[in-house]
Amino acid sequence: MSIDYLTKKLRNTNRLFPNLKYIFILLVSVFSIFVLIIASYQYIYRNKIFPNIYIANVKVGGLSHEQAQNALVRAVTPVEKLVLTTGEQSIDIDLETIDMAYNTDSSVRSAYNKYRSGNLLSNFYSRLIAPINKSNITLVATYDENKLKEHLEIMSAEIESPPVSPKVYLENGEPKVEKGVTGSSVDVEKLVQIISIELSYARTEPIAIPFVFVDPTISDAKAQQFIKRAEGLIGKRLVLTSENQIFTKEEDGLLALLGPDNNVNEEALSEFVSEIETVVNRPPQNAVFIYIDEPENERVSEFAAAKDGLTVNTQSLSGEIKKQLSLLENGNEDKISFVIPLQTTSPTITTEEVNNLGIKELLGRGESTFTGSISSRVHNIGVASNRFDGALVAPGEIFSFNGIIGDVSAYTGYKQAYIIKDGRTVLGDGGGVCQVSTTLFRAALDAGLPITERRAHSYRVSYYEQGFAPGLDATVYAPTTDLKIENDTPGHILIQTQYNPSTASLTFEIYGTSDGRIATTTEPVVSSVSPPPEDLYQDDPTLPAGVVKQIDFKAWGAKVNFDYEVIRDGEVVYDKTFYSNFRPWQAVFLRGTGPVN
Repeated sequence: MSIDYLTKKLRNTNRLFPNLKYIFILLVSVFSIFVLIIASYQYIYRNKIFPNIYIANVKVGGLSHEQAQNALVRAVTPVEKLVLTTGEQSIDIDLETIDMAYNTDSSVRSAYNKYRSGNLLSNFYSRLIAPINKSNITLVATYDENKLKEHLEIMSAEIESPPVSPKVYLENGEPKVEKGVTGSSVDVEKLVQIISIELSYARTEPIAIPFVFVDPTISDAKAQQFIKRAEGLIGKRLVLTSENQIFTKEEDGLLALLGPDNNVNEEALSEFVSEIETVVNRPPQNAVFIYIDEPENERVSEFAAAKDGLTVNTQSLSGEIKKQLSLLENGNEDKISFVIPLQTTSPTITTEEVNNLGIKELLGRGESTFTGSISSRVHNIGVASNRFDGALVAPGEIFSFNGIIGDVSAYTGYKQAYIIKDGRTVLGDGGGVCQVSTTLFRAALDAGLPITERRAHSYRVSYYEQGFAPGLDATVYAPTTDLKIENDTPGHILIQTQYNPSTASLTFEIYGTSDGRIATTTEPVVSSVSPPPEDLYQDDPTLPAGVVKQIDFKAWGAKVNFDYEVIRDGEVVYDKTFYSNFRPWQAVFLRGTGPVN
């Protein structure tokens, strides 16, 4: 290919595209100018924030780091408190208490890095349009979120209104319905987000508190259905039993278990099941038996009978309550009883493995309460009952209450409390000892032991009728009046006491070997009732002058008797009728004569 040929071809091209050279030159020039502008743009803002950038509405575009910080300090007024409002009331939160502060350095750094980090192509485009595209970024606000939430939780408790679920109740024997009330609670998580945004823009306007509403209310039609269900439970009773515990739900208690939608009130049911669990549940208990065999000190110093661990099967119990509640509601039975479903765990050491005295099981239990007793009487009950804790009685032996308790006086640890003497209530050493003899008497009756000596009080004493009918008491007064009980069982018997002043209760337990006997006592029969005398006021130097305290309450006189029978292998081995002849009992008041504090 010759040079002439190439020259000829070029001339032909120039004739076809006469402006190509100029277009090329133009493109190169435009590109050069564009590169020059970009380079100049980059150079100008090399240590500055790109244009049209704001921090919390404060213009910082075109400023250096230091200039931007100064601009923020001048323009932003530190927020000292948050004002939260419900529309009706305002609540202030001091921001110092949540350690709130603005970090202007971090805020400016975020503004400077705008369009400088991330995708290069995207940043290039963003830098080009920055002058016409405003960008408003937030202040960096730091605070202790846990402290903020703590403030908001406290505030919520003060202003929220919990929803009230519908319920049915009895009023003058007729079922009535409360249809429920809509409740509201603060949406704390949402409020924290709102506060965070408001702080990041340094805004001081009151913040409307966001609420969550719960509406459990029912219609009139459902209310009528609710009443109809309640009518099916009026006069009815649900009884749950477990060992010595009895749980009863009657009318109001049953109605509380009803839910408004032909179901049960799950919250009330859960509370009832939890109440039962608290009383019934117990871990397995291994047997403990420490015996002291010393002259004149034959007793057990430490004892615990083996007991299975018990745990309420809550799922089965809840299901059974629902089932029986439905049967009561829709059936004709006035009372339904069932045994609480339990799961048992056996102890690893049983009672009969730890002793050779024939003490294997619980034979009988006696209980009493002494609510309202003065402190010295409560003290004496503890001292006296402790004398019996761990006492052993050999087979065939008749044991005496007075013989075990010994001397009752200030020398043996007793305080003065009120006793009945010569027909009057007076201060005397050991007042309250008869609470102990009465409790032991009840335990011996429950165990089926022969009572060879017992005397009732001359007057009805209110402490012994707390939860019991009159006539189930036993008085003692050495040396003339005693309580004597025979151990006619095959082995030793062991007496255990449980004294609890916080619940004002006393329990006696008698352990030994059962020979299959069954003891029964009839309901006491009360006759020849006579009215009480006038109220009695007695001076008490232990009370400040002007103070009057009632220590006993009016009780009518009466004659009481009940029958006691012990059967073994189908034969009566012991029977006796116990009599009490109570004189009318007057109300007794203590009138303070001591110094006024």
